[in-house]
Order: sequence, then structure tokens, then C-alpha cells
Amino acid sequence: MKKIKKIKRGDTVIVISGREKGKIGKVLSLLHDTQQVIVEGINLRKRVVKDNQGKVTFAKTEFPIHVSNVMFLDPKEKVGTRIGFTIDEKGKKVRIAKKSKTELI
Repeated sequence: MKKIKKIKRGDTVIVISGREKGKIGKVLSLLHDTQQVIVEGINLRKRVVKDNQGKVTFAKTEFPIHVSNVMFLDPKEKVGTRIGFTIDEKGKKVRIAKKSKTELI
């Protein structure tokens, strides 16, 4: 089981392949065992939901997509970028956006 290290919950990502290509969303959760992410408003599917009385309705929910199909959205450049790591002046390891060299929170 590999852990997803570069993308975190709450990051804004852009979809780079598939039928949702070009769409932007926020990461809601990570599925480390299958290397997938759930992105807000991306890969929506209809699910059958039953209430207490047995009434059937349809609800749209986000389904996971593979982490290789998304790319971190650079907050400064507003384009997809890779993520790197560096050591800051306090000696702490921090994430940086490779395109704009900005430090990520």
C-alpha cells in the first residue's frame, strides 16, 4: 500500500485526463489503498437512495478518480503544476509549487 504524499485533503486540483478533463475542484478525501482521490463536483454519478418509508430517489455523488489523472493547481499561476519539497529556514520540510516556486500551506 503506497501513501499519497503530494496531494492533501483541501487542495485545489485540475483534472488532466478523462471525460472531466479541464475541470477544477477541491479534494474531499484520499483513498490511499487504491491511489484515488474524491474531488468536489468531479466524476458525478447517480446513486439510488431509499428513505425510511422505502421511497426511492436518485442522488448525485462524487466517485473517486485515480491520483495520476489530477494535478495540483498553482495558486499564483492558475495552471497545473507538480509539487516538490524543500527545507525552509527553520529546518522544516515544506511543499512548494514547481512552476512558481511558491511555498504551499
